[in-house]
Amino acid sequence: MQQSANNSRINPADEIIRLGPLAIRFLVAGENSGGGIAAFELTVPGTQRLAAPAHSHDGFEETIYGIDGVLTWTVDGQLLDVEPGQALCIPRGAVHRFDNHRGEDAKVLCVVTPAAIGPDFFRESAAVINAGSGGPPDTARLIAIMRAHGLTPAAPPPAQ
Repeated sequence: MQQSANNSRINPADEIIRLGPLAIRFLVAGENSGGGIAAFELTVPGTQRLAAPAHSHDGFEETIYGIDGVLTWTVDGQLLDVEPGQALCIPRGAVHRFDNHRGEDAKVLCVVTPAAIGPDFFRESAAVINAGSGGPPDTARLIAIMRAHGLTPAAPPPAQ
């Protein structure tokens, strides 16, 4: 990692955090931006769904920029396909989730402003998701982690 005299850094985290088949790689964490911004790459293999519940957050906006493939986001019930070169801003309070409905991997850049969420959230979530050994994760533990990091899990959809 390159670092300048003023503590600016290039790619402060080479760590890849694996949440089951998903991969997160932080590019800028809050401690490297004075808390102003966090940015990370999210890679979702083809036909994968998000294991965690849909959620919202009141403390930050999340902007998604498509790099490769197509990732389908559900924001307040609306399905939105984010393709390479497209951006989606998820405002505070909007309930959202994502899924990859295509056969090809998708990669997006996620930018969180201010940097209210960081690598620790994903590390803690990964421990729960990866402990499931391919089965469903412990939803109660995931929800507790989400709440501890400022995310509000959405109520599950009504049974049909």
